[in-house]
Amino acid sequence: MTNDKIMKQQSIKFKGINVSFTDKGKGKAVVFLHGFLENQSIWKYFSEQLSKTQRVITVDLLGHGNTDCLSYVHTMEEMAEAVQSVLDYLKLRKYFLVGHSLGGYVSLALAEAHPDQIKGLVLFHSTAKADSTTKKKDRERAIKVVKRNITIFIKESIPNLFNVKYKPYNRGIAIITKEALKMSKQGVIAALEGMKIRLDREIILKFAPYPVLYIIGKEDNILSYQDLIAQVQLAGQGNHILLDKVGHMGFIEAKAETYKAIKQFVDQN
Repeated sequence: MTNDKIMKQQSIKFKGINVSFTDKGKGKAVVFLHGFLENQSIWKYFSEQLSKTQRVITVDLLGHGNTDCLSYVHTMEEMAEAVQSVLDYLKLRKYFLVGHSLGGYVSLALAEAHPDQIKGLVLFHSTAKADSTTKKKDRERAIKVVKRNITIFIKESIPNLFNVKYKPYNRGIAIITKEALKMSKQGVIAALEGMKIRLDREIILKFAPYPVLYIIGKEDNILSYQDLIAQVQLAGQGNHILLDKVGHMGFIEAKAETYKAIKQFVDQN
């Protein structure tokens, strides 16, 4: 998946399954959680750079990367519990959370369960809202497609995550697609089922005792940037950066800019 010299993967047991993670560097602990159809390898550049001054932990969520499936529905709470098992193993008491898309949903579930442990939260192309009725129907249709042909679902889904009107992003699409195709049908469906039933956690933003940073793509096909900016206003210590010409994949589409924003957020808090 990645160069072992850069991101040496470890694993622990959680409810009888393997949960894969990396732990690199010293300093403030920063936990990176990837999105749907991704795995911890998306954070390679961020881990390489940030671990020079901070401690960086990346985790493969349930059914993704080298972490096994736990059930036929992976709820955000179960995913958060698996991540927490890693953090407990590493004896981390305070940490920053950076969650891309699905990783943001899991971060919010983790923040709800362990608010006193959070030093700061970065929602990276993610939302605190639950799925709308329309979005739930979209998830149900997606599940049907995955059951029929997972390869078609993945190959059609990944390009839509990028702002291909601006650049083709052929290499980025190829890399993400290659990793996504390693996922099992159960892992994809369990994540879709879990996202479909996730709770609305906007209230967490309102009472968060820690700073919150939103990283938003103006050309995001998945999440409306206007809705996300409105959400930022809920957070008492909320802030955001809006990325022009960027879709849902800022860690590729605006790598230097998003890394700088996260580093600055961690350094200042």
